[in-house]
Amino acid sequence: MPNALVKVCCISSFEEAIIALDAGADFLGLVSEMPSGPGVIPLDEIASIVKAIPSETKTVLLTSKQNHLDILRQHDLVKTWGLQLVDEVPIEQLKKLRKARPDTYLIQVIHVNGERSISQAWIYEGLVDMLLLDSGNPGAEIKTLGGTGNTHDWNISQQICELTRLPVLLAGGLTADNIHLAKNAVNPGGFDLCSGVRTGGSLDKKKLELFMSLVHDR
Repeated sequence: MPNALVKVCCISSFEEAIIALDAGADFLGLVSEMPSGPGVIPLDEIASIVKAIPSETKTVLLTSKQNHLDILRQHDLVKTWGLQLVDEVPIEQLKKLRKARPDTYLIQVIHVNGERSISQAWIYEGLVDMLLLDSGNPGAEIKTLGGTGNTHDWNISQQICELTRLPVLLAGGLTADNIHLAKNAVNPGGFDLCSGVRTGGSLDKKKLELFMSLVHDR
């Protein structure tokens, strides 16, 4: 998949951002406050990273907020190119967010937990710019909204990719060891990475470069 998009998530520093960009990342994910999961950094650190890297970089703020005003307040502080909504934002709130930020790229996460995920994908047509299919459990007592390091049912993800007109990124437990299986099973528009390209919690340049070469069949 030479044209597959790659989003490197959980960027925690300027140095990690440069490693990801040098490896050919199309998007950089920066994680704000979450109920659980890795990679969280304060909003002021996210803003500093965004300011320090090239202005054309497609930076994406990951937010767990579900109210459009809360999301807008975060976005005003960090000024990222895009927003990744990792929880289910009520449709009326999503419409208000879209109206307030018509030029901001919106990525909606769908946590693939069963057949409901297929019908859920239809809801977002015309409201967001991209879907991201991830592992997680928003219904848990302590929500897991990504960064689990676990794969999910790729058969369901493949059906979503076939049915939606939106571009789709696949996330959840992706590594150099399973990327070819993921490509063949799901055939998404691209991939989202976090734990699979890290060592001891830090972005691993060699792991990332290997992953990128496998994604792009180099």
